[in-house]
Amino acid sequence: MHSKMKRLGFFFCLTVVLTLILIPVTKAQNEPITRLSGIESLGQLKKYYEVPNFKIGGTYELGNETAYEWGGKDGVTLESLGARPLRTAYLAVGTPKKDSQGLIINAVIISSYYSGDASFMYDFWYAGQKGNAFCQGPVVGPGLLIDTNKYYVVFLDALGLWGTSKPSDGLGLKFPEYSYQDYVQANYRLLKDHLKVGKIKLATGVSMGAIQSYIWAVLHPDFVEAILPIGGITYSDPVSRWLFDLMSAAMQSDPVWQKTKGTYYHLPKDQHPNQGMMFGWSVLGHTGLSFDFRVKQKWDVVKKEVFYWKPAGDEGANLISKAKDFDVIDLLYRNGAGSRFNIFDQLGRIKAKTLIIHVKNDQWLRLPLAEEAAGKIPGAKLEAFESPLAHYAVFQGPNALKDKVKTFFKEIGLD
Repeated sequence: MHSKMKRLGFFFCLTVVLTLILIPVTKAQNEPITRLSGIESLGQLKKYYEVPNFKIGGTYELGNETAYEWGGKDGVTLESLGARPLRTAYLAVGTPKKDSQGLIINAVIISSYYSGDASFMYDFWYAGQKGNAFCQGPVVGPGLLIDTNKYYVVFLDALGLWGTSKPSDGLGLKFPEYSYQDYVQANYRLLKDHLKVGKIKLATGVSMGAIQSYIWAVLHPDFVEAILPIGGITYSDPVSRWLFDLMSAAMQSDPVWQKTKGTYYHLPKDQHPNQGMMFGWSVLGHTGLSFDFRVKQKWDVVKKEVFYWKPAGDEGANLISKAKDFDVIDLLYRNGAGSRFNIFDQLGRIKAKTLIIHVKNDQWLRLPLAEEAAGKIPGAKLEAFESPLAHYAVFQGPNALKDKVKTFFKEIGLD
């Protein structure tokens, strides 16, 4: 009897130990592969809203807004794939002003760039943040260029990365291919249904955020009063398409990708195609700054941005965080959306007052494309500046051309 009790005690203890071991494993498998906030310390400021039955990857019949109220025609809902409804993410500050129906009529929206989210743009532009210095000062805050004492400012994530629904939430390659129009329409539902915004005074953003500003005015010409696209384009040209195709090819050159063909979520994050991820970011990063600026940098600085299959010392050191922060499938989807993008022929639909800001020596999104857009949009104005930071100078745009922006804001009643 005593021996039997000892055996039972042993198996009980073993069961408890195995349970304690297995619980964290199960939990880890359910945790998202990529985090919800670009800047973790600002994560508590972000909020989320699910858009039910939103159709991703469909076609947009421009001129008929009711046709794409819930996404494009023949799009796919995440619910139909066994996932939760589409998740949006945002960070809101400022002072909402409402009409007699309770709708906010003084909203300023700031869309996110290619690799960023609401928290990154908040860090760059909102007063008192670390990123202000890079931008030559804050842009958003009490009494500033975009005055939060007067306006309700919403920083938005874009579908496919960070706080929004994305392939790395679990669907991977089963996630529907989305479009830039889906970015805007998903956030349109967030603004209309959740935040109760009745009018957008200004839509702005840098790079991909600028692209979204154009799309806001095309999809909803009577909802958006003014746009300030900074460093954006209105169609995917051969230069930008070639660059991001190179990045995609670099990511897919990873042995893990080659072996799994993109089915790698069952593996721990450190066994994902992380080298391909770093290779891809290296390809992209070397053309972000002007070549004249790059050639003056010492090799000890440059090599931290260079990809090595077998790095030594600090070779490729600045790429390591990219492998931790991003997922290859997420970025392949984003690159695909960019390569299919073209609203140039629809720019004549824009009613919003428009000031385009561009960096003259941008090597990613070229100035001639911004000039073409300005010529296509009724009444649009274009202002440009040059910087050794090339495309990365887009964040400095509002401060680099502050007088021009202030004049524009006075013209549209945003001062």
